[in-house]
Amino acid sequence: MIGLGHVFYYETALGIIGIAESNDEITHLFFEVEKFLEKEYEKKETPVLAEAGKQLREYFEGKRREFALPLNPTGTEFMLRVWKALLEIPYGETRSYKDIAALAGNSKACRAVGMANNRNPISIVIPCHRVIGANGALVGYGGGLDKKTFLLEMEEKSR
Repeated sequence: MIGLGHVFYYETALGIIGIAESNDEITHLFFEVEKFLEKEYEKKETPVLAEAGKQLREYFEGKRREFALPLNPTGTEFMLRVWKALLEIPYGETRSYKDIAALAGNSKACRAVGMANNRNPISIVIPCHRVIGANGALVGYGGGLDKKTFLLEMEEKSR
């Protein structure tokens, strides 16, 4: 089948994480508990997935602060702007939903930023875990607040 992607699973400090690619670009990073459409992806470790797995391992070991991977998330124009803004949040820092809304071009779109974060197909690499409420509260994370807390604490310790 033309356009068939590949998926592979990696053991991490947060449990098993799946990474998917199509045409040598990362399309998804997800926690195993999520349901992933494997019918569109062949389970096979490709060079780009091996590199993504290596970089993810380095991140969890505190040796990597930025990912250098070809990304191809799918979403609306606004979602893509939000995800691009998320990539600008430095390692170990957080931003509010309002901050990200402003970076995405609409400072009043805080709820839409929340929806874009919720639909982020490449979590961790596109660091939606670094977005918090205006009052500093940890709110919402597709993988669960325990994972968000873990990631933020890990980054804080490694700074």
